[in-house]
Amino acid sequence: MKTGLGLAGILLLAAATWWWFVWLSPWGYERPAHLAPVAPGSHQVFVYGTLRYAPVRYLIMGSAGNTDDATLVGYRRCGLNIAPAPGGRVPGKVFSVSAAELSRLDRYERLGRRYTRLAVTLADKTRAWVYRRLDATAPGQTPIGCPGSDTMDADTSSLTHTATDAHQGAR
Repeated sequence: MKTGLGLAGILLLAAATWWWFVWLSPWGYERPAHLAPVAPGSHQVFVYGTLRYAPVRYLIMGSAGNTDDATLVGYRRCGLNIAPAPGGRVPGKVFSVSAAELSRLDRYERLGRRYTRLAVTLADKTRAWVYRRLDATAPGQTPIGCPGSDTMDADTSSLTHTATDAHQGAR
């Protein structure tokens, strides 16, 4: 019995150490050189995945923040990604963060490596940042599409994008 509990404790400690190293530590991620620093001041962020949950935001940013329900129109969600799609709607949360908190979110999302950050206009006309998954197999900062969206088998000629085309911080 003691051996089983000891092994479970070691595995739990190893998992927690790995999680801290990958997501929170100053090691394991370097902001890509082509990204400009985060602008000082307050930023609005729209989230649609794991960051909708207060405990996750608290672990990443050091505070859970106050959120409001929000909707991103003209996009659809597929897993932990979004992509432009005619008539699409993505429910989520919007909240305000400081520049330091936005930097922590960038680290969590692996900005420039795993995700890009785009400025979007939400259904209520709020301007906010949103993270969109990058295609690791494509050159440069190419976002991944979703079936029925901008990059995968959709007619986008009638699509009105609510996002700017500029990648956050590209020089």
